[in-house]
Amino acid sequence: MHWSAVCENREGGAGGRGRGGSGGMLPPFRIAVLGAQGVGKTAIVKRFLHDDYSDVPAPSRARRVHLSAAVLNGHVHDLQITDYPAISSFPVSSLQEWSDACCRGIRSAHVYILVYDICCFDSFEYVKTMRQQILETRVLGTAETPILIVGNKRDLQRGRVIPRHNISDLVRKSWKCGYVECSAKFNWHVLLLFGEALRSVGCARCKHVHATIRFQRALRRERCTLM
Repeated sequence: MHWSAVCENREGGAGGRGRGGSGGMLPPFRIAVLGAQGVGKTAIVKRFLHDDYSDVPAPSRARRVHLSAAVLNGHVHDLQITDYPAISSFPVSSLQEWSDACCRGIRSAHVYILVYDICCFDSFEYVKTMRQQILETRVLGTAETPILIVGNKRDLQRGRVIPRHNISDLVRKSWKCGYVECSAKFNWHVLLLFGEALRSVGCARCKHVHATIRFQRALRRERCTLM
């Protein structure tokens, strides 16, 4: 499948406005990135937005909101990527969501990227539990919100704890979710996984089978907000 779209980091307001090809305003795409501590969520987001990587872990209990932009099927959309810390459970209600600053906005995401470390069995169990909780507690009317499972640290392939085909079969056939493996360290399949995320939410929103996506590196400094 050939994708052709543009994604760039942008210095913009937090209003989340998008622009269509005909000048109409389009709602932003909201992407929630979740996973256990140490799986490389922040490294993946940083690699995607800045083409940068550091071996020094950056643990944080705060959520990070990144504003960017993307062109999908000829329409410009604002892109809001929220990097969440390792939350203990998915909020079961809006009240619980907003009472915990780390979870704010999580229930209204358009697509969930659930990241695990291919060398850590417990991190996959976290993703498994989080997916189930999302299915059980999503906002009414969002039953089709896509979930993408991502196995990070492919560069440490020799330390893999579960065979790839076992995970892929489970995720694709039983869970009916998308599956991508990547390496934030070597920038392998990072663009692919965000392309899959945008394609899945674009198809759900626009009903197009073939979403057109192409990525371009940042032209301006991206805005990040700690919340």
